[in-house]
Amino acid sequence: MSAPKITEARRERNQVAIRRALISVSDKTDLLKLATALGKAGVEIVSTGSTAAQIRDAGIAVTEASEVTGFPEMLDGRVKTLHPAIHGGLLADLRLESHEKALGEFGIKPFDLVVVNLYPFAETVASGAQGDDVVEQVDIGGPAMVRASAKNHANVAIVVSPNNYDGIITALENGGTTLEQRRKLAAEAFAHTAEYDANVAAWFAQETATETANATDAAAEFPASLELTGNLEATLRYGENSHQQAALYQLPDGRGIAQATQLHGKAMSYNNYVDADAALRAAYDFDAPAVAIIKHANPCGIAVAPAGLDDAAAIAEAHRRAHATDPVSAFGGVVAANREVSAEMAATLSEIFTEVVVAPGFAAEAVAILSAKKNIRLLQLPAGYAREAVEVRQISGGLLVQTPDSFVGNQMHAGWELVTGEAADEATLRDLEFAWKACRAVKSNAILLANDGAATGVGMGQVNRVDSCRLAVDRAADRAAGSVAASDAFFPFADGLQVLIDAGVRAVVQPGGSIRDEEVKAAAEAAGITMYFTGERHFFH
Repeated sequence: MSAPKITEARRERNQVAIRRALISVSDKTDLLKLATALGKAGVEIVSTGSTAAQIRDAGIAVTEASEVTGFPEMLDGRVKTLHPAIHGGLLADLRLESHEKALGEFGIKPFDLVVVNLYPFAETVASGAQGDDVVEQVDIGGPAMVRASAKNHANVAIVVSPNNYDGIITALENGGTTLEQRRKLAAEAFAHTAEYDANVAAWFAQETATETANATDAAAEFPASLELTGNLEATLRYGENSHQQAALYQLPDGRGIAQATQLHGKAMSYNNYVDADAALRAAYDFDAPAVAIIKHANPCGIAVAPAGLDDAAAIAEAHRRAHATDPVSAFGGVVAANREVSAEMAATLSEIFTEVVVAPGFAAEAVAILSAKKNIRLLQLPAGYAREAVEVRQISGGLLVQTPDSFVGNQMHAGWELVTGEAADEATLRDLEFAWKACRAVKSNAILLANDGAATGVGMGQVNRVDSCRLAVDRAADRAAGSVAASDAFFPFADGLQVLIDAGVRAVVQPGGSIRDEEVKAAAEAAGITMYFTGERHFFH
C-alpha cells in the first residue's frame, strides 16, 4: 500500500486525549479498576461479550460492539468485531484530512484507546486440552484489533497487559497519552501477537508432525519453520564477562530455571543461571534424592543418597557425599537438589561458600539458616519443573535444534553388553549405572569415577580422553582404587583405560564402537576388570 500523496501532509499528534475506548479482554485482572477510571473521565466505552457484561454489572456505562456494527455476535462468538465500523475507528490516521473525511462519510467514530488481550491459547494447551478445544482458542478478532491499533499508534494507544493500566489512568489525569507512550505500547502489542502466533504455530507443527519418523526420515519430526518468543524477565548486571550485556527472557510455557522464584540473596547473574541449569540437569537425572555441585558448567560433585533414609536426611547425605567429591572445587559452586532442601542440608551448606542453591522447595528452617548468609541465592523451582522437549543452540546465522539426551530403553544395564571380566554384582551395577548417568552432565571428553553412589573423581573438557582419565584419577587420589568408571564415548586407544586400571578402577562402562575395541578389551582382560559396552555415547559440548 502506498502512502498518502505528498500534497496531504500528516499533522503532528503528540498528546492524544482519550475520549473513546474499545475493551475486549480474556484476562480480566484489574478490568474494573481501569473501566471505573475511564467512566469517571467521561470516556465512551465500547466492549464485547463477557467483558461488556462485567463492566455493565459494575454500574459503568458501556456500549456493546454489536450496537456499533449493527450486527449481533455470530457463529458462537467467532465474529464480533470484524467490521468496518470497528476497524475504521482503529485504523483511521487522524493526521490526514482524507481519513477524517472518510470517517464522516460513513458515520464511523475513531478510537483513542484499545484494551485487548487474547484468548488463553498457551494455557489451554498446558491444561492438556486436545483437538477442537485448542483450536477454539485461536483468536482471530483479537490479533486483528491489536495489530490495527499498534500500526496506528500515532493516534491510538493499544494496551495488551493489565500491567499498563496505571499508565493509562495517569494519562487520563494528564490530558492524554503521549506519542512516546503509544510507541512503547505498540512495540509491546506486536510482541504479544508474535508470541501468540508462535505458540499457535508450534502447537500445529507438533500436531502434524510425523509420529512414525525414523532414522531415515528424522527431519519429519521437526517443523519447517521455528519461531521462538520470550518475555523479558530481567536485565542482568552483565553477561559472561563484565563488558558484555545480558538479559533473561522467559518462555511463555516454561517450567524451568527461568521461572524459579528467588527467596533470598543477590540478583542472579548470567553465569549463575548457566551453572544452575547445568546443576539441575545433573541432579534431575536421578530418581533417588540427589545433589549436584557445578562450577563453570561442569560437575565437581554428584551423589545420590543411600536407601532407607527419609527425604530430609537423604538430601542432606546426598549433599555431604557430593561435596566430598572435590571440596576445593566446590568452593563458590552452584548446588542443585532434586528434593526439598532440609534444615540438616542447610546446616552443612551454611558452612560452605556457595553462590546458588536451587531446589523444588526449601523447608522454612532451611530458609532461615541460609538467609543468615547475605549473598547466597536461594531459588525455588516452579511446580512441575520440566525441561523443554527440544534443545536449541544459536550458531552464527542460524539455530541448531535437537531432542534431549535422556536415559530411555536399553541405555541402562539391562541392555549393556558384558565384554570383559565377570558379570558385576548388584552393588557394582548400581555404581556403574550411577556413573553412566552422572557422566552425561560432564563436558566432553568426560571420565567419571564413582563409588557407593557418589562421584569420586571427574575428568572433563579435555581435548583427548587420556588426559581426562589422568584428571579424574588425580582428583580422586587414593579414592580411585576400588571405584568404577564411566566414559561418555569410546576409548580410541588402550592408553586412557590403562590409566584407570593402574589407579585401581574395578569396573568400566563405555559405549564401545572404536576401531581399536579389541585392543581396549585386551587391556581390560589382562587386568582382569569388568567392562560393559552400552552402544550409546553421551557427548556434552
